Amino acid sequence: MFADASIHGVRMWNAPDHTRLVFDVSKQVQHRLFSLHNPDRLVIDFEKSDLKAKLKSDQFKNRHISSLRYAPQPNGKLRVVLDLKQAVRPRSFMLRPSGQYGHRLVIDLYDRNGAAKAVQSVKKSQDMNGARDVVIAIDAGHGGEDPGARGKKLRSKEKVITLQIARKLKKLIDAEPGMRAVLTRKGDYYVGLRKRMKIARREHADFFVSIHADAFRNRKARGASVFVLSNRGASSEAARWLAAKENAADMVGGVSLDDKDDVLASVLLDLAQTGTLAASMRAARTVHREMGKIGKLHGNKVQNAGFMVLKSPDIPSMLVETGFISNPQEERKLTSSSYQKKIAKAVFKGIKEYFHNEPPLGTRLALQKQKKSGKRTTAKYVIRRGDTLSAIAQRHRVSVADLRSENRINNDRIRVGQVLKIPST
Repeated sequence: MFADASIHGVRMWNAPDHTRLVFDVSKQVQHRLFSLHNPDRLVIDFEKSDLKAKLKSDQFKNRHISSLRYAPQPNGKLRVVLDLKQAVRPRSFMLRPSGQYGHRLVIDLYDRNGAAKAVQSVKKSQDMNGARDVVIAIDAGHGGEDPGARGKKLRSKEKVITLQIARKLKKLIDAEPGMRAVLTRKGDYYVGLRKRMKIARREHADFFVSIHADAFRNRKARGASVFVLSNRGASSEAARWLAAKENAADMVGGVSLDDKDDVLASVLLDLAQTGTLAASMRAARTVHREMGKIGKLHGNKVQNAGFMVLKSPDIPSMLVETGFISNPQEERKLTSSSYQKKIAKAVFKGIKEYFHNEPPLGTRLALQKQKKSGKRTTAKYVIRRGDTLSAIAQRHRVSVADLRSENRINNDRIRVGQVLKIPST
């Protein structure tokens, strides 16, 4: 049985795909949600609860909500009514105390027709030859209800610093010919860790970089760090993917695992992860070197850790700890726009160097490198479900005859998982 509860305040966060309301409550509280129509409303009934704060209706206006009303009900209940601009699909859950927050009731409002789907905007920039840009997913750590680490002297928040650096990094990448950046979050709202990975995959990212600011109880700790996924973290994620291989949505390097036996699926995933981790480390080393040029490093080499956002088996990933927000001197630098630009430039230069050395097949950078070298190169392509030989030839701007000749095949029959050599044009 839940005890009487008090509601001390309500906060609202606007995300691209939903609105989040967070009720700060003194204890766990029983509640009930139900929708009313004509006009659309969402009713939240709190059992044995009272409201300690005054809520202004106009503070809660956004694309889903037109106003918020509340009133006590019989038997000690509190009723909160959200007047809606459109029908929504609500979701609610309780959060236990964590960090600076106590108990919280979270109400998420998703579009009725879109539910939890974000707006898809996968527009690949292509030149007249069909070559695409290299896509970098930039992940600003924390956000919304999760502020991350906090500075002691200036009371700065990690979520604010990471987004500021991410935006500066995006600006640099977008200005570089042959490269394009996407943000996993564009404002002050929370994005789940696995959803950040899904956004990168949805945008067909070639690389994923997560920006953070460290904190430690010793205020003297300082310096930037660069992380890639540890072998232990990779193993745990491999086990998770293999356990869910029946899900057709789970893809590794473009090859679905749902029609593979356990041994073959394990081999395919191991090959994908090995290549991804190796690429992650090569890129991370260039960024680590560039970060060392602008300030002290916390450790003389790239480090390994099991961070969730690094676990995508098919996208090379790294996490950059830009400095210690718990150190007063570094906090001052991290909140400085000029220093944030230095960090963004260092990360950009490292990523740029890596992709100019190892451009993905079919990108503008790959064409530029080929033209400079003047050499004929052969790339590899893994057959995906739905592929045809003619479509692959068209995509890579080679003839079907050359594709057959390069791979010593006499007909158009190909199979999922088969590796083709793609001759350069």
